[in-house]
Amino acid sequence: MSTATTKILTDEMVAEIKAFLPRYPSKQAVTLPALHIVNDKLRYVPLQAVVEIAEILELAPAQVQDTLSFYGYFKQDKPHGEVRAWVCRSIACALRGADELVEHMCHEAGIKPGECTPNGKLTIEFGECLGACEMAPCVLEGEVLVADVTHEKPTRCLLNTNKDDDRGEV
Repeated sequence: MSTATTKILTDEMVAEIKAFLPRYPSKQAVTLPALHIVNDKLRYVPLQAVVEIAEILELAPAQVQDTLSFYGYFKQDKPHGEVRAWVCRSIACALRGADELVEHMCHEAGIKPGECTPNGKLTIEFGECLGACEMAPCVLEGEVLVADVTHEKPTRCLLNTNKDDDRGEV
């Protein structure tokens, strides 16, 4: 019986991580960029990737895991949707209906907060302050900030995500 573990990081990911090494004062400082590289490619950071990042950076896996677990941004159990809709839950957004907005968006998408649509296109979840209180409630849709979101003015990702459509339009 083989105990070899299948590698998660591709040669391309390893090269991208190593390219950061000369730009930082220590290998440990490359931990966060390395996590972002893996997350960008896989849409999550599985435990085996943590171990492999630690090997590249000559750190204990616990050190990489500490950084990963500090940020709510990284999922570790399964990939998030191709588009992640982060609904701000700061006080301004909460007062302007963020909780109800998440409930509505999840209902429309047919999922619960933190889940991914069956076609893998969308994950809806709460995010910490997005720094746009004057536009509350707001949603970070991938890398695009959407302001003043309401039931009547949904985000693009919700409008373009068809629960029954696997063509992948988001």
